[in-house]
Formats: sequence, structure tokens, C-alpha cells
Amino acid sequence: MKTEAGLLSVFTNAPSLLQPFIGYLADRVSLRWLVILAPAVTALTMSLLGISSSYAIAALLLILAGISSAGIHAVGPVIAGRLSANRLGMGMSFWMVGGELGRTVGPLIIVTAVRYLKPESTPWLAVAGILTSLVLLIYLHNTPDRIIDKSPNVDWRAALKSMRRVLLPVTGIILTRAFAFVSVSTFLPTFMTEQGADLVLAGGSLSVMEAAGVAGAFLGGVISDRLGRRPVLAAALVSSSLFLFAFINLHGWILIAILLGLGFSLLSTAPVIMAAVQESFPENRALANGIYMAVSFLSSSVVTVLVGGIGDLFNLRTAYAVSAVLIMLGLPFVFLLPKTNGK
Repeated sequence: MKTEAGLLSVFTNAPSLLQPFIGYLADRVSLRWLVILAPAVTALTMSLLGISSSYAIAALLLILAGISSAGIHAVGPVIAGRLSANRLGMGMSFWMVGGELGRTVGPLIIVTAVRYLKPESTPWLAVAGILTSLVLLIYLHNTPDRIIDKSPNVDWRAALKSMRRVLLPVTGIILTRAFAFVSVSTFLPTFMTEQGADLVLAGGSLSVMEAAGVAGAFLGGVISDRLGRRPVLAAALVSSSLFLFAFINLHGWILIAILLGLGFSLLSTAPVIMAAVQESFPENRALANGIYMAVSFLSSSVVTVLVGGIGDLFNLRTAYAVSAVLIMLGLPFVFLLPKTNGK
């Protein structure tokens, strides 16, 4: 069932509730070890899914992976932001590019592993994550603590109150965008197979979209440093809606171009939002980033179940059409954000 498949995402994303707490600590003490260890822990737990013997064990592995992911997503962007100095949009773009490259290559690796490897061989895929942690250990072990914000001991309730003016409209943008993002990032291979595509082509379609997303993730933050956060976000939401409508109504080779445009526009929003959140609260960057990431992860979890439910009740084409409409509802929230060009 699509609903059960969507529910698996909840197990991964539920630990994101910890991210505001992790961020609050990271504003005061160095938590770089969460970043260093995260690739190894996540790779081990995810690669063991191939040999899990039940749905419950798979859920447990996903929860452990989610805890590891919560740590790196709460602390990692703040490290990248501090190192990027006054080019925060570019710093967030580099952070997003790394993640999107993983999303681009990941489907091809997983689909190939499922087709050609025995289930008991999938844990070998964890080697890449372990090596990544070793590289991070070398480069981050002696990194000065100043890359983590050392803010005063401000009461967290007062900090949260001051963040409402930015985080409330950000939440609106995240929720409306999540429908379109989840529809293609989680259910695109399923949609393609329902349309008659084979498994490799279905996985490849996601990689095509994510490849364009890499460019969008990089250029979105860079352009917003020059033009401002709000114009870039507004353009990305409108174009994402149009591309999604085109995807479900057109056929043939034109779909490749549509997937490229959809990936570029959808993924260009993330570094812009992250930059807007961090630059609005320089003394509590990690806390603000942790709240943003928690809202983002939880929104994706809830929306994944909803999109899967719509797919079960009707079909994924209907879910895509609903998502294309909902993303436009995020436009009013864009203009509630502070007007800034990142300087």
C-alpha cells in the first residue's frame, strides 16, 4: 500500500523533533561530532534495511537513521553558514548541493543494488558513509570553535517569541511546497511505473530531476544574495507549479525537459529559506535552523502520508494536480518575510 510506504518516512523524520533542542545546544557548545559521525551511522542503518526481517525492524533502523540525520541537519548548515561569512546564500547553496548530489546518485545506486546484489550484500553500501565520516574527522576535528555561534544565555522562550515573525511565514512556505516536493521526490518512481516505465527508467527519472535540482540548489542561494530572498522564492514557487501541471498533462520526450525545470525550481527554494532564517537571527542561528529543519522534516512526513493516501483513494495523477495547486498558496507567505538581500 502507498500509505504504508509513505508511513516509513514518518519513522525517519520523527526524530527531527530533536533538532530545535540540538540547535539550542549548538549555539552554546561545539557539537561538531554529530556532523562527523552522522554519515557512518546513517549509512550503516540504511544499508541494513536490505536484510531487515520485518516491518518493525525496518522502522527501528529508520528511527536510528533519523536521529543521526537530525544531528547533522541541525548543526551542519550553521557550520557552513558561519564559514561563508557575508555570502550566506552561497554557503547554504554549497550545503544543499552536497545533499542533492546524494539524491541524484542514490536512486541509481539503490535500484542497481536491488536488481543485481543479494539482499545480504547491501550492508557493504555502508562503506561510503564510513569513509565520509573519516574525511570529516580529518577536516573538522581541529576546526576552531568560533564556527559555532557563541550566543549569550538567552531564555529559549524569549528567543522563540522573537523568531515568530520569520518562522511563521517560513512554515507556510514549507507546508505548501512540501506537497509538490514529496510528490516527485518520494512517489515519482511509483508514478512512472504506473505509467508503464520499467524500474531502471523510473529510478532514472528521479535522478534526472535531482540532477537539475543540484543546479537549482546552488544557483538559488547565490542569486538570492544579489536579488534578495523574496523575489527568488516567489519565482521558484510559481515555476514549480507550472512545471508540475505540465508534467501530468504532457507526454513523450518533452517530459525530460519538464523534469529538469521542475527539479531546478523546487530545489532552488531550500538554500534561500535557510539563508533567510539564519541571517534573521545571528545570535541564535543553530536554534533557528533547528526549528526550521524540524518543521521541514515533520511537514514532509505528514504530507508524504497525505499524498500516499490521495494516491490510494484516487491516483497519483490526482495527487500531483492537488500539489500543483497548493504550492501557489505559499506566495502570500513569501511577502511576509523580511525584505533583505542577504547583506
